[in-house]
Amino acid sequence: MDIAVDKVTEIILRLRAFDVKEGPTDPDSGSNAIDDGATDVLTSGTDDATESEIRSMIGGLNDDERANLLALFYVGRGDMSAEEWSEAVRFAREREAAGDGAAREIMGSPLAGDLLAEGLEALGISQDITEA
Repeated sequence: MDIAVDKVTEIILRLRAFDVKEGPTDPDSGSNAIDDGATDVLTSGTDDATESEIRSMIGGLNDDERANLLALFYVGRGDMSAEEWSEAVRFAREREAAGDGAAREIMGSPLAGDLLAEGLEALGISQDITEA
């Protein structure tokens, strides 16, 4: 695998933080965080820092790392098996070359963090995911 497990783990943690957010519940809040119990922190919107951080992290990976991340995603989702790793990486490279960005595909899938973790597990790679 041509991506560090630490990088994948960091992306998994951020994806999980993104997955727990909900759509806007109080779009016209206008109040301060103390008045509304800081509930706006649990919603995602167009200026969601977590989403932009994840997109930036994935965009900052080199071509090999992005292909491996996407291949992990495919294995975790069950599109391909761990035994088909080389094929999964090749397919991921083709998707990237066709303009289908890894960030868009991963961010567009519910529970993407869990799917990446399942991909690592399928490859027999243990990760130490602890939330700080």
